[in-house]
This record gives sequence, structure tokens and C-alpha cells, in this order.
Amino acid sequence: MEAALAAFAVPLPRTLTTKPRFTSSFSNPKPISLLSCISKSRKPISDGFKTAVSTSPSPSIATPTNSPPESETRDESESDKFDWYANWYPVMPICDLDKKVPHAKKVMGIDLVIWWDRNESQWKVMDDTCPHRLAPLSDGRIDQKGRLQCVYHGWCFNGSGDCKLIPQAPPDGPPVHTFKQACVAVYPSVVQHEIIWFWPNSEPKYKNIAETKKPPFIPELEDPSFTKLMANRDIPYGHDVLVENLMDPAHVPYAHYGLMRIAKPKEKVDREGGKPLEITVKRLDNQGFFAKQEWGYANFIAPCVYRASTEPLTEQDNESVTPAASDDKAASAKRKLSLIFICIPVSPGRSRLIWTFPRNFGVAIDKIVPRWVFHIGQNKILDSDLHLLHVEERKILEKGPENWQKACFIPTKSDALVVTFRRWFNKHSDAQVDWRGKFDPSLLPPTPPREQLFDRYWSHVENCSSCKKAHKYLNALEVFLQIGSVALIGVMAVAKQITLSNAARIVVVVAAVLSFAASKWLSHFIYKTFRYHDYNHALV
Repeated sequence: MEAALAAFAVPLPRTLTTKPRFTSSFSNPKPISLLSCISKSRKPISDGFKTAVSTSPSPSIATPTNSPPESETRDESESDKFDWYANWYPVMPICDLDKKVPHAKKVMGIDLVIWWDRNESQWKVMDDTCPHRLAPLSDGRIDQKGRLQCVYHGWCFNGSGDCKLIPQAPPDGPPVHTFKQACVAVYPSVVQHEIIWFWPNSEPKYKNIAETKKPPFIPELEDPSFTKLMANRDIPYGHDVLVENLMDPAHVPYAHYGLMRIAKPKEKVDREGGKPLEITVKRLDNQGFFAKQEWGYANFIAPCVYRASTEPLTEQDNESVTPAASDDKAASAKRKLSLIFICIPVSPGRSRLIWTFPRNFGVAIDKIVPRWVFHIGQNKILDSDLHLLHVEERKILEKGPENWQKACFIPTKSDALVVTFRRWFNKHSDAQVDWRGKFDPSLLPPTPPREQLFDRYWSHVENCSSCKKAHKYLNALEVFLQIGSVALIGVMAVAKQITLSNAARIVVVVAAVLSFAASKWLSHFIYKTFRYHDYNHALV
């Protein structure tokens, strides 16, 4: 049951925000019931974060202003800009990649093909363009020699991007396959935390970049005592909206009403139970920021990773407390939970989310319950505010992302993390992802019909090995039930020619009806789980 709750423990997508002047000292509710399971004997949060909000009762209203919020941070100079092309980017969890076929993915506007090079026993990330006639290599195949083959004209490439075969080239002619123009760009890539990461620059000087700079390290994902099921989904709104929404605990009782069990306040002001929150932000620079919440700690590692944990994060200026030797046993017995969201910029108005909730309790449940079962509730949470965020992004664009603090009214402290992220985004990235001229950032994809906007199959199922397999088997079961129903009716027809007791006839009829009813129910379940499930806030 605890693992099932963890599957819903997602402070997921919500809105953009802006402006106030309050010191960044705000706080998070205990948005997830699972967190209430964490041992109450945990030591109090360190005072390393100097809280600007008094612990005595005080109003949660801050004086609004149109200037970016002031926070308890150590800021870098205004010229300290974030370099979007000097960082590692996650592509996909390797558990959802099939080694038998190439995969097409877009990250930072770059079309990539990811494939398993069995000759080197490594995942490769290459430019998804054949140098011959620019056909997508991801539509190709892995040939009998373990090379990536373009199926347009049969050109073959090895894991280093070298062309190894041009079938149309005469064997006694010049070795045109060795020409530089016949090569495919290969991006540096590594597998860390069971996720494949790539460096968005294929220049030779970056070939060994992994030796000097590695992707963000997340200790929980390497701890064997933690369970860490992963999931991914393509999102129909941009990277900045996705990140800020995941940082927004105040929206959880409302946008995800009825989907997540959260701690109830002593005095409810409405049905959902919203309340003032306390969050303290510390150390904002071009690489992100840290924060302390009621139930734990959080940090944003620019540009992709947002972590929230019940335990102090050791990266926070080394302020986390190291337990004494006598406390080791007690520390190892504590229940620990983290929420990890990895947000990938794809293109304007498009992003990809990889999420996992590592914990050191309820581990056995994840080994018994299939991964796709947890994804049912998690996808429903993503759907419940998907339309809100899709529309909100377009309204922010109308005002100008750099003017978000003027467009939005942010009078309370509950938006501290959103405000701080927007401050980081404005100051260190000029309020936009650096697409390097590949896109017009003022244009977003048109809004599709609602059923396409909420599509689950292409945004998740096709990219999730567990859900894809479940979808295949459940469809087969549906067909089996339909055939069984027809077969039983056939038995009844034949039974007229033979002696069959009334009891046996009734059993056959009931079995046929139940089989047909089960097939119809399963058809509905498959559609809502793997295709389309709308969410109407007015009816929940």
C-alpha cells in the first residue's frame, strides 16, 4: 500500500508565477500521505537555512511588487549566464529502450537516434540524419553485423559514426565511404542512474568530456537499499512551465483533488484544504538553488533536475549533519523518501519528464506489482493539470516570459520556489531556453483537440516498456474474452441437438454473458488507461 501511495506522491504540473518581494522563506505542506509515514523521530531540520519567516503566527501575505523577488541567496553577477550547451541532458531511462531497434528522440531541439552498439556493448547517441539524403536513421535497423543501417539506401554506420558500407559504390572504385562527408555526428554519452545522458556538442574536443564533467549525481539512485521505479512521458508544454509546476506544492490539493492523499490542516478554509506554506530558499546561482520545506529539503540542479527529500541534501554547503557512530543503526532504520523529477527541454511548447520516487521502505511491493500499475495513477495526476498548464504557457507568451512578474499577481509566500526559479530563468537565461536559432521562441505548436492533447499512447505507452507490454497483453485478453463469448453461444446452439441439463445450460449462458461483459469492461479500461482519460475539475 505504501508503494501505491508513493506512486501518487507527485507534486505535479501547475502554474507559472511572478513577482513578490518577500524574502524567500516559504514552506511546503506535507503534500503526500506517504511522507506522513516517515519516522517522526527524525532529527529536526538543520538551522543552516536561516529562516526569514517567524515561527510565531504571522500573515502569509507579502507586499507585492513588479520587481523580481528578493531571497536569502548569494547571487552571482548579472553577466553570469547559464550555458545550455555546456551541460549533460538525460534522454531516456534505459529500461524503456529496446536494444533491437534504434530510437528517435529530440532534446534541446536536436534530433537524436539512440541505439545499442553490440560490438562495443554501449548505447550510442548520434545525429538522426543520414548524410546521404538526410533520411532519419531512427527509421532504420540494426543489421546482422551490429551496425546502424539507413533503410533508405542501405548505408551502414558503426558506433563511431564512420560509414562502413555504401552498397551503391563500386568495389573497385574510390573508397567513398571513408570520406568525412559520409560520417554521422556522434554525441558524447554516458549511462548514469540507469538513464542515458548526452552532451549536446559533437565537436572532437568534447569526446572525453565525461572524464572531466559528469551528469548530476543523485545518491539515492545508487543506493541498493532504495527502490526506484522510473517512468517517462512527453509533455505538451515547455520546459520552464514543467519545472516551475513541479516546484509548486500549493497547487496539489486543488489541481490534483481526489488523486493524492495529503495531510489535512487543523482548520480547513475550503473543501480541498489549502493552507499557508513555509519554504526557505537559499543560495541561488546560475547552477540552481536549494530550499528547506516543512517535511524536508529540495534543490534545483540546472537545467533539468528537481529533487525533494526527507533527508538533508549533502550538497547544501556541507551543512547536513553527519550521524555519530552510535546513531548509524538508527539512521539506517529511518524511512527515507525522495521525489526526483528530471525535466528535459525538447522544443518550444514541448518537454519530457522522467520521474522516480526512491524510498527505503515498501521495497518488496515494487518487485511484486508491475510498473505499469503505478503508472495508471501517475498519468492521471499528470493529466489533471495538463490543460491548465498548456493554456497558461500561451498566456505567459502573450505577455512575454521576461514580464512574468508583471503579468502574474503573487502575494503569498507559498510560491517561493516558483518565484526563485523564475528569477533564475530570467537572470541567468534571459527568460528562455537557448535554442540557438533552431526555433522561433515566440511561436508554439497549435493546440490540438482535447483527445490529442491528453493522448497517453504516443506520449507514454509507446515509450514505456512496461505499459507497452501490458497494452499488448490486455488487448489479447480482450480478444480472447470476445472469442470465448462467441464460442459459448455456439455451444448453446449445438446443445439443442444433444441432451444438456438445465443447470448446464444456465452455466453456459451465464459464462457467455460474463465473458462478453468482461471484454467490454476491459475495452473501456484499456482505452482510459492507455489512450485517453479526460479530467473535469467541475465534476470531482
